[in-house]
Amino acid sequence: MADSIAASSPDTAPIVAEDNPAAPPPPGRQEVRVSLLPVASLLVLVLILGLWQFLPTALHVPKYIIPQLSDLVREMGRMWQQENLLMHSVSTATMACLGFALGALLGAVFGYLLGLSPLWEKVLSPYILALQIAPKVAFAPLFIMWFGYNAWPKLIVTILVVFFPIMVNILQAMRTVDRDLINLARAYNMSGRQIFWKIRFPASIPSLMAGLRIGATLAVIGVTVGELMGGEIGLGFLITYGEGQANTAMVFDAIFVLTLIGIAMYWVVAAIETRALHYIPKAHH
Repeated sequence: MADSIAASSPDTAPIVAEDNPAAPPPPGRQEVRVSLLPVASLLVLVLILGLWQFLPTALHVPKYIIPQLSDLVREMGRMWQQENLLMHSVSTATMACLGFALGALLGAVFGYLLGLSPLWEKVLSPYILALQIAPKVAFAPLFIMWFGYNAWPKLIVTILVVFFPIMVNILQAMRTVDRDLINLARAYNMSGRQIFWKIRFPASIPSLMAGLRIGATLAVIGVTVGELMGGEIGLGFLITYGEGQANTAMVFDAIFVLTLIGIAMYWVVAAIETRALHYIPKAHH
């Protein structure tokens, strides 16, 4: 009887509640929340598009400042028919992908080489830091003076923009490799090449993929800067042309297509990262 009284006593209730203060919600509730996320995102998008369509007119904002959404749609069709939007989009996407690939390759090579040679890293670190701090887009006019109004300036700017995040990420990963694991490998008479491919390189893959995700978004910026500075092809050229014509809708449409290219590149890298890092468990919230 004493046991039953103690079990029903209100003084013991807080103790039971405090045993697991961060108890997760029931699985059914979590599934409902996850299923509602796309709906919430879609509602936010519909709200933004609705405000874009009706708010400028309600506030009497001129179309040359903020055009309506319907104006952007009409201008997109005109650009497709008269401005050869497809050619400009393909040119920008091609240069962004090429610059991203070359910048990623060079960044990875330099990152691994400097990571394997602490002496050369110390010798070159002041110059690497200076180049990293220097705004890469400021080199675009210089490259135009050197190479002319062609594809080389925007390609080189893109390579520079992509190069440094990847190199720095890999270099940092090489510095933080488990030294005990390397010493153990050396105790088993593993060569330097074996240590790199079996220990250092696998440990650097997460940082490499993080750098690639950053570089995928920066590649579009690099190409656009090069096209804004000079040239007669690309979405950056359309932005400059639309600005000269006071065609705000053209500028918005070109920015929209640039954003789509950047999102597509990011998704591709994210998909590769998911496949490459499938062995790493993800935290569930």
